[in-house]
Amino acid sequence: MMQAGDWTFVLGNLEYLLSGVGVTVGLTVTALSLGFLLGFPAGALEVYGGGASRWVVQTAGVVLRGTPIVVIMLVLFFVVSISESAFVTATVGLGLRSGAYQSQLFRGALQSVDDGQLEAARAVGMSRFEAIRHVAVPQALRRSMPGFQNEFTIVLKDTSIAFAIGLAELLTRGYDLFTQSGGSTAVLEVILVISAIYFVLTFATNRGLDRLADYYAIPTGEDR
Repeated sequence: MMQAGDWTFVLGNLEYLLSGVGVTVGLTVTALSLGFLLGFPAGALEVYGGGASRWVVQTAGVVLRGTPIVVIMLVLFFVVSISESAFVTATVGLGLRSGAYQSQLFRGALQSVDDGQLEAARAVGMSRFEAIRHVAVPQALRRSMPGFQNEFTIVLKDTSIAFAIGLAELLTRGYDLFTQSGGSTAVLEVILVISAIYFVLTFATNRGLDRLADYYAIPTGEDR
């Protein structure tokens, strides 16, 4: 049962929670950026690459998508020890996992571009690379934006897994609050506040991406 005293406890520690929001947002942005840097080339290799490069990318993607993110983080932090920083390790772990999913997102977007457009580009003197770069890639980036919204939401929520390697993001700070002496009765209130923060972050970003997707949408005959 919610009590006024519990809400007072939560409000009194709101600054502590909000500092965790900064970590969550920063981790989301860096992981998505790394995922894009890895995922887009990987998706392009799956569509346009040779047999060996395509096999390597596909195999790595299957392994990363099939491995729980918490296992990836634990291996990177405690086994491989890529960095003493939990933030850096979480960024790499989430980025690798996001890259594996983004590669499929971009693969589908690239495959949706009609081959006839590439043939037309070659016919006017473009090389294969130029045709892909100037014809296929711009369209694929536009068409992938709706799927990227889902990926953002997934990565945002997966940042909570960084709890496993000791990173004090939003959910970890919330857990710290209701396990403190005198704060244990505020469990529901803390969870409600954390849920509201996640909702605001997700809703605001998705609405922004909706507008961006509409702005950059590829015109159709009905839009003319």
